[in-house]
Order: sequence, then C-alpha cells, then structure tokens
Amino acid sequence: MDGYYRRIGGITCQEGYYEQVSHFDDPHFFVSGNLALNFIGTLSGRRAEQRDMVRTPAALGDWIRASGLLDRAPECDDATVGDAATLREAAYRLAQAAMAGEAFPDADRRLVNTVARGGIPEATLRPDGTVHHTGSAAHALAAIARSAVELLGGAERERIKECGREGCTRLYIDTSRGGSRRWCDMTVCGNRAKSAAFRARHAEPA
Repeated sequence: MDGYYRRIGGITCQEGYYEQVSHFDDPHFFVSGNLALNFIGTLSGRRAEQRDMVRTPAALGDWIRASGLLDRAPECDDATVGDAATLREAAYRLAQAAMAGEAFPDADRRLVNTVARGGIPEATLRPDGTVHHTGSAAHALAAIARSAVELLGGAERERIKECGREGCTRLYIDTSRGGSRRWCDMTVCGNRAKSAAFRARHAEPA
C-alpha cells in the first residue's frame, strides 16, 4: 500500500527505519498466532484510548469472514455483538491470568466453556479441492471460544505475551527460539519501536 510507511523525517540511517503512518487499528490484522487472541485484539488501546473494531453487526460479520471462519459474513444483530464482546473480554481476562500465573477467574472460565460447547462452522470439500465454510455467527463464536479453551488449557498458554510497544495491547503467542519475540508484529510495532529508539538516540541535546 503506497504511503503505508515513510522514512523517518530528517534522519539518514543505514538501517533505514520506517514509521507507520496509516491507522494501526486494523480489524483484519491477524498476527497473534491464535484465533482467540486475534479476536481479543479487536479491542485496541486497552489502557489508553480504547477502540472496539467489531462494535457493529456489520463490522463483526466482516471480521468473522476475514478470519476465515466462514466464507461469507454471517447475519449479526446488536445481541450478537453483545455476546461477542462478552466472550472476548472473558477470554482476555483468562489470558491475563495465564500470563500472570494466576488462577482463572471462575465466571470467565465457565462462560468460555459454555460458548465452546456450541456447534462450530461446517467445512465441506468441493470437487475443485477448495473448502467451503458455512455456519452462523453463533457457530463462529463457538469456534473462537474453543480456540481459547485449547490455548489456555495447553502448553502454549505459557507463550502468551503482550506486545512490547507502548500503546499496543495485542496479545500473541511467542513461538520464537528462546522466547525472544517482543512485538506482536515486526513490520508494524517492531519498526515503530525501533524508529522511536533511533530518534531518541539521535535527538539533539536540549
């Protein structure tokens, strides 16, 4: 995308750091390595200026389609959006507990388990070798909940991290060797953090 990044103004550097200038709050930014964590990321800036990227029925349906859960955006209404937000925040609190090594909040655990018991999208193999995914919004939410159950009940829960860039609260699974990954995505948050550090190192004395 033209203009998605720009070279840091007034700085010439061998590394060629770039700064993102488009809006970072992209609902179709799937970098967490897990379906449930990607859905948790649809509420950005959790400790500052929050932005809910699936706050309308249309936005929620579009996210479900873009995630690959369903081939078409399902019908959603305000009640579906409310159910999705409740599931998302319960999963977020469970992930926070996992990162802190604390017991899971019982009410959140029960809610996610309940949603996960629902039917999930159907997958049909077509003659041309492609897969057709069908179902409702409720099926998609059940799949998200099941993803959270599998993650939080498995060994990968110890690899859940929060992005290290200030202002970004996305969670992701750190699959790097030695657990050294610091950002949810190198091309966005990694470059932003590096460009900020570069500017700080080369700032003129006051």
